[in-house]
Amino acid sequence: MDVAVVGATGAVGETIVHVLEERKLPVGTLRPLASRSQHAAVRFRGRALDVHPASTEQLRDADVVFFAGGEDASALYAPAILERGGVVIDNSPAFRMRDGVPLIVPDVNGDAVSAADRLFPVANCTAIILASALRVIRDAAGLGSVWVATYQAASGAGRAGLEELEAQERAVLDELADPTPGVFPRVLARNVVPQVGTLDSLGWTSEERKICEETRKMLSMPHLKLRATAVRVPVRTAHSAAVVFETRDETTVAHLADAFAAGSGIVFHASGIVTPREVEGGDAVHVARLRSFDEVYPERSRGTTAFAMWVVGDQLRKGAATTAVQILELLLAKGYLTA
Repeated sequence: MDVAVVGATGAVGETIVHVLEERKLPVGTLRPLASRSQHAAVRFRGRALDVHPASTEQLRDADVVFFAGGEDASALYAPAILERGGVVIDNSPAFRMRDGVPLIVPDVNGDAVSAADRLFPVANCTAIILASALRVIRDAAGLGSVWVATYQAASGAGRAGLEELEAQERAVLDELADPTPGVFPRVLARNVVPQVGTLDSLGWTSEERKICEETRKMLSMPHLKLRATAVRVPVRTAHSAAVVFETRDETTVAHLADAFAAGSGIVFHASGIVTPREVEGGDAVHVARLRSFDEVYPERSRGTTAFAMWVVGDQLRKGAATTAVQILELLLAKGYLTA
């Protein structure tokens, strides 16, 4: 199987290459591509590979193409790849909300894939992590409404975001003036920034709208009452979310806890806490601090519909690269693609 990774030197592209090797995908030839040539810049299976500029010629014979950069490359090259029958797995937002295009997270809606599908957008990183947890609730007790505040890592803005945070942290330690922020709207080090993406005329950000729209699509719940507030925090690679939700059916913490404990791709913490730093480098979505709003009313024995929880997952892996590679694994497992 001939695999190309466009954006192979970026944070997500580099992680895709690592996950392909780590999960032992049957890759015959790997083509790392980027905006410019770089000698021996990508390592795969013990070899240092040259990076070539992305082009139609470089992508001509690839069976699978991962896009790990912005929308421009996906929009430019994906149509021709699809036309000749290749598979596109795209981490940009270019095709996510297109009608008829599945938005797949294998642990959430892997059964939505058909043999005819060749275009696979990878959802917004925060939406992937959120939908992975909400799917368990939907299946266990129905899902009524969701309010979420997200605490998003610097890596969500790519390598540039990580480098900007690191430069600001060094300035703080060296007692220097703050570098002028270029990636984030305010200095992120020792701070929180309540804006991820661009603000619209109603005061919502593009990130908040993506979280809501894409989560609804992945859960096949287009009318789900879901609202988000997205905040950038000085964390490297793991996103967190404080979630308040209502179930459709009355249920209990114990019932939901059992569902989370059995959930695919979920690590449930029945007690204590879990932090973003602790989950960096992992592929699971962690759920902790599950609690009922009505536990202060012990006379209620029928259960309730109002709950809260804390959800954490690695943005570069589960929120991007690992989900992209898991889509390829799913296609191979279903026999829709041969190695």
